Amino acid sequence: MTYRKPLLAIVTTGSMLLAGSLLAQDQPAPMSAPPPAPTASMPASSPGAVTSSAQMQTPQGQLTVKSTVPPVVAGPAPSFEELSGGSRYITADQATAYPLLANDFAFVDKAKTGHITKAEYERWLSTK
Repeated sequence: MTYRKPLLAIVTTGSMLLAGSLLAQDQPAPMSAPPPAPTASMPASSPGAVTSSAQMQTPQGQLTVKSTVPPVVAGPAPSFEELSGGSRYITADQATAYPLLANDFAFVDKAKTGHITKAEYERWLSTK
C-alpha cells in the first residue's frame, strides 16, 4: 500500500487540470450594437506638421487612425544666463522655458547630475 499517496496525488492533479480546462472554455461574448461612427473631421494640418495614419481590422470593420504632430516653433535659443536665472546650472524645471532643451535634457546632462552646466549647454547649442 505504499503506492497509495502518489496515486492519489496524480488523480487529484489530473482532476484539477480537467476541471480547469472545462472552466476555461471560450464562450462567445454577447453581441452589442457598434458605436456610432464619428462625424467630426480632422482640421487641415499646418505646414511642417508630421502626419501619419494606420489602418486596423476590428470585429466591427476597418478602423483608420490619423494623427498629426504640430511642428515645434521654439525660436532662437536663449542665453545660459536667461535660462539659469543667474545660477551656475540649469535645472529641469528651468529647461521647460525652452521646449527643445527640455526635450533633450537627459541627453544634454552628460554627467547625469540632474542639471546642465554652461559647458554642456554650449556643447548642445553647437550641435543643434
